[in-house]
Amino acid sequence: MPEGAKNDDKKFPSELFDLLAGNNELELEDVDILLDELQILFQPGMMMAAPPTVAALKAAAKPTSLLDAPFTLPVQKYPGQVAEVTLGATKKDGGSRGKTITIGGEKSPAFYTFENPTLNPPVVSFDVFDSKTALPKAVRNELGDAYQDPVSWAKFVVDKLGADMVTLHLVSIDPLNPKPATPAEAVRTVEDVLQAVDVPLVVGGCGDPEKDLAVFEKVTAACEGERLLISTITLDMDIEKSAKLVEKHGHVALAFSPMDLNQARELNRRLLEYLPKDRIIMDTTTAALGYGLDYAFTIMERARISGLLGDPELQQPMSSGTTNAWAAREAWKTLDPEWGDKNLRGPLWEVVTGLTLMLAGVDLFMMLHPAAVKTLRNVIKRLTTKTGTLDTEKIASWVSSTL
Repeated sequence: MPEGAKNDDKKFPSELFDLLAGNNELELEDVDILLDELQILFQPGMMMAAPPTVAALKAAAKPTSLLDAPFTLPVQKYPGQVAEVTLGATKKDGGSRGKTITIGGEKSPAFYTFENPTLNPPVVSFDVFDSKTALPKAVRNELGDAYQDPVSWAKFVVDKLGADMVTLHLVSIDPLNPKPATPAEAVRTVEDVLQAVDVPLVVGGCGDPEKDLAVFEKVTAACEGERLLISTITLDMDIEKSAKLVEKHGHVALAFSPMDLNQARELNRRLLEYLPKDRIIMDTTTAALGYGLDYAFTIMERARISGLLGDPELQQPMSSGTTNAWAAREAWKTLDPEWGDKNLRGPLWEVVTGLTLMLAGVDLFMMLHPAAVKTLRNVIKRLTTKTGTLDTEKIASWVSSTL
């Protein structure tokens, strides 16, 4: 009791008890209690119950089934659709290819097969370079001597590895080379590869906008009707001239932008002034695992979703230079033992990069290592042809599985 308080102060007014009548619980707030002794009395009903014995637990009945709960697939309808683009032309269409390949056409995000089937599965194109390139040892071991010249390389990946497409990179034309190849020499290389294999072809430049355009002018004319994929057309090139070459000679344009959706949209918009939708594929840049792959994924996913939601400038099939995975030093360099065998690390780096971007909606992959290509193709086949054939009973028992 506070100093100076009278005995009567210990008594509470009767009105207070009237207000509290009928309440089983009283919560005090901002109250100071001064006392000399405190006694706490536990009511019998508030005593903590003793834990159940082991025997009691064993005797408790076990549930024999799961609770039934309704589930409805979250199916959505999108107002937009990705354009279908066909690469390569057979003899009846004015070309010389043994087959054509069509990509794109999606009405839903990648592999949302519960909404729409995958109309055209993604495709992998093997990389071939037209001059000696510093390849990682893990790749050289797989190619043998075939990579010494572009014709042998192309025949090897088609005949031995079953390539669906070939990407011929004309790096020899780079003005920075001591003796860069001329446009006429580049044309002969493209024609030689077209003679050697009959799959659709991607023809890539060196990245110099002026030299690439000069070479594309000759290549598109010499290979008229083959429906080549001309890689790449960029914002710093003469877009009108590039697009008109592609349109006039019956090819397809690969629009490349540096991981910037606004630039991708602008480039597609300018190309669409001269080309129909079924003649444009877009590439928003591939960054390797550990070197910005998450950014590449985000840009590609946003492009695909925007296209499906109705943006007419982002409704093109997407391509990925998945070989960029080898730019990561972790993919090829000898490192500490915990990094594992570099002969396996490199292909795995390429596979993870490709698989990640496949989920963003990429339709065409340009890749290098045979094992990486095989793995990605197997996954694509599984995701697009095995729907509904899984052993669901086996999957459902994973909770009780013994590892």
